[in-house]
Amino acid sequence: MHERAGTPARPDDLIDVDALLAAYYDREPDPDNPDEAVSFGTSGHRGSSLDTAFNEAHIVATTAAIVEYRRSQGTDGPLFMGRDTHALSKPAFDSALEVLAAAGVEVRIDSADGYTPTPAVSRAILRANGAGSATGVKLDGPSRADGIVITPSHNPPRDGGFKYNPPHGGPADTDATSWIANRANEILREGWKNVERVSLEQARAAETTKGHDFLGEYVDELSTVLNLDVIRDAGVRIGADPLGGASVDYWGAIGERYGLNLTVVNPEVDPRWSFMTLDWDGKIRMDCSSPYAMASLRQTMEGDAPYDIATGNDADADRHGIVTRDGLMNPNHFLAVAIHYLYSHRHGWAADAGVGKTLVSSSLIDRVVAALGRRLVEVPVGFKYFVPGLLDGSIGFGGEESAGASFLRKDGTVWTTDKDGIILSLLASEILATTGKSPSEIHRDLVAEFGESVYARIDAPATREQKAALKALAPEDVTSTELAGDPITAKLVRAPGNDAAIGGLKVRTDDAWFAARPSGTEDVYKIYAESFRGADHLKHVQTDAKQVVDDALGS
Repeated sequence: MHERAGTPARPDDLIDVDALLAAYYDREPDPDNPDEAVSFGTSGHRGSSLDTAFNEAHIVATTAAIVEYRRSQGTDGPLFMGRDTHALSKPAFDSALEVLAAAGVEVRIDSADGYTPTPAVSRAILRANGAGSATGVKLDGPSRADGIVITPSHNPPRDGGFKYNPPHGGPADTDATSWIANRANEILREGWKNVERVSLEQARAAETTKGHDFLGEYVDELSTVLNLDVIRDAGVRIGADPLGGASVDYWGAIGERYGLNLTVVNPEVDPRWSFMTLDWDGKIRMDCSSPYAMASLRQTMEGDAPYDIATGNDADADRHGIVTRDGLMNPNHFLAVAIHYLYSHRHGWAADAGVGKTLVSSSLIDRVVAALGRRLVEVPVGFKYFVPGLLDGSIGFGGEESAGASFLRKDGTVWTTDKDGIILSLLASEILATTGKSPSEIHRDLVAEFGESVYARIDAPATREQKAALKALAPEDVTSTELAGDPITAKLVRAPGNDAAIGGLKVRTDDAWFAARPSGTEDVYKIYAESFRGADHLKHVQTDAKQVVDDALGS
């Protein structure tokens, strides 16, 4: 924990924007260096120009690879492209547009040249492909749309990010991202400057470049997924903090459009994020689930608070942070509350619509879902695993422990297939308006009924070879029969909800579990653990988890 965690940023904490932008154009990556090659994680390619990990060459090559990929898939409709407020997002947007225009791709960009949240891009793709129509979303046939979102999400100001959303509107799966990354690196080796481009002026003037009202379309349709009249009539006082991100104009428009008592707490956009408080490690990070990054909003809700509910979003608004009079809610706690509320109040959803959760989310969700009589769909880490269920309505809600989620419209049809921090933030106010209780009060009710858990994530050192071995574990490699003194009831390397590989290991008992997954960027593996028997028992679980993994790896 950094000694200044939760305190305001100082001038020496801020990035040099000019140096960052200069490095974007001046530095050229070595694609044979793993730290400088194009590499797609669960949310696209990320890095900093200062590390030669997110530069003009990367974006030109990756965009050219996407052009080839979408053609190979028969995707010939419009490509919706949005960006967030990170400093590197604008030059990356320009580079991508120059390549797309030269390739003759029809590109839809924000008509006001503004910022575009991830859920607004997902929504636009789905709308273009038939969402909300009598026929529903069509993923086959001509004129299918897809998209690019230029964002590193909640990452520090020095970072950039670039992700592809295919016609289903959600994050691309590993088949697509692996192909795109491999082809992009080939282009880097062949000579990325040979990629056909036009000037930015020509790209913006091209017949294939068209404006799109992302904000208007998204805001107008919010009433199909939320009961906004209830919020208005109850007079819920909402403080919405965009944290300097892409939702900044959306919140004001939502309040005005639906007559809500809503204040945009901080409308400032600054690519240095000078108004932020430092995260746990002393870095500026727009993590709306972090009590340190959210320190200012938490303080606003203390004492005689001006709001009944305060919310935060990260830079691309795919995550949510909920602050009540009791403080910032743990993401797992709010997910359980949201599920409990939605499946009790969305009567237009199918009776067999399941509940999607990642395998490292709290088991409080499991207990809530069982009491609701609903089907639990437990999947590996990655929102892409919820896409099929959200598309066909077989999953009503999909959520990750990292404060990312989305859910169906009130009539049981798809809203977004990517995370939507805006609707989850507004849901907190709907819950208060409908039940008369804040989400944190409802969480206390759930704890009283299902038990209180303690949840944490820690890291343990691991070499590249050990991380690869962890990914390849089989259940029989785990020889332990007990965890923290209790019998082990399950050893999982594949997710029970969809039989997809976990990329690690999950071990369960009746009152606790742990999951171990290798980090994609550091020489560590992550241990997620939870116990319903208190903090001391959780520590015992964590200690045993390390031993279980070491034994399985032969360490």
